[in-house]
Amino acid sequence: MRAQRTQHPRRAAVTGIGVIAPNGQRPDAYWKAVSEGVPVLDRITREGCDHLPLRVAGEVRAFDASALIEDRFLVQTDRFSHFAMAAAALALDDAGLGSDDPAEPFSVGVVTAAGSGGGEFGQRELQKLWGQGSKFVGPYQSIAWFYAASTGQISIRGGFKGPCGVVASDEAGGLDALAHAAREVRRGTGTMIVGAAEAPLAPYSMVCQLGYPELSTVDDPDRAYRPFTADACGFVPAEGGALLVVEDEDRARERGATVRATVAGHAATFTGASRWEESREGLARAIRGALDEAGCAPEEVDVVFADALGVAEADRAEALAIADALGAHGTRVPVTAPKTGIGRAHCAAPVLDTVAAVLAMEHGQVPPTPNVSDICHDLDLVMSRARPAELRTALVLSRGLMGSNAALVVRRAGESAR
Repeated sequence: MRAQRTQHPRRAAVTGIGVIAPNGQRPDAYWKAVSEGVPVLDRITREGCDHLPLRVAGEVRAFDASALIEDRFLVQTDRFSHFAMAAAALALDDAGLGSDDPAEPFSVGVVTAAGSGGGEFGQRELQKLWGQGSKFVGPYQSIAWFYAASTGQISIRGGFKGPCGVVASDEAGGLDALAHAAREVRRGTGTMIVGAAEAPLAPYSMVCQLGYPELSTVDDPDRAYRPFTADACGFVPAEGGALLVVEDEDRARERGATVRATVAGHAATFTGASRWEESREGLARAIRGALDEAGCAPEEVDVVFADALGVAEADRAEALAIADALGAHGTRVPVTAPKTGIGRAHCAAPVLDTVAAVLAMEHGQVPPTPNVSDICHDLDLVMSRARPAELRTALVLSRGLMGSNAALVVRRAGESAR
């Protein structure tokens, strides 16, 4: 009787990274700034924002969308989609897939997360409506502001006809999107383009954010966002984001692609808006769920990329959640929050952290937490400078202002459960 070949589970591999961030518009530039702990938070310079109490943010400066995206897409999309399309193109190039039409278009899907949508585009068209009348509102208003716009435009631009979607589940949706893409790959989809990009610094978007009590309105860039410290005063927003190419590991290796990491486990919970004390249990449950899915013991986690909200109650809950889920290892494992140097880009923040985690494992360094030099929680927070370390497994955490919690386990290329 002929023996049957055992099929091993498909693994979701990261093969391409594209970044458009306040501290770098390519993965290498982003990693250089992150690993050196270079903070780029500064006074907001966007037009129409100088009268608002929100003074400091992470802006993507010198971004020329017209040099990266065709005119026919520019006229019908908002800045957040410009970031996403540019990052997707970089990720595809990094994965060795380029911009040519895919040979199997139904095997390539797209999923993004979005928290604020196209605020700048929407504001411009609403001003036309109230100032000039309905006949002056452009036809693209109906799609440019929409949360799903980036997914749609990336798929149209690339000719991708596989599973597509958008995740709208709070800031933690960035990790949920990565999990969604990984599961599509495990179900049989060949390639997924996944991530998030945000552009929340238009006047309308900023006014909406002023309703968040967790927002920092401190006007000193060096002190506006300092999580885990005694003088934590909230978070600073940012724009930009990252897109990744995630594909079946075996298929990637067959075509000669470099496997940069694997998405090993994810879990999500919900504990309610601004209920930061309750987020302790919710985040701990998400961490345990992600570790279980990855087949990972707590002591196998080599680095934690923290959510780092910058609100005393929330920071305490996160520190306790890490200890609850990882036990004694939770006070010894290196913890970092590179986002303190660039701000929290809402749904894109945990995706940028995931990119930093992949690059940290590649370079054997835990990046520092900019602008933080003293903490009041029982964490091994990496400060001042990068710390050399052998990193096989990274844990990325995220919480949303509306109550979502998520955890993602990422493993170095070639690593499996130990």
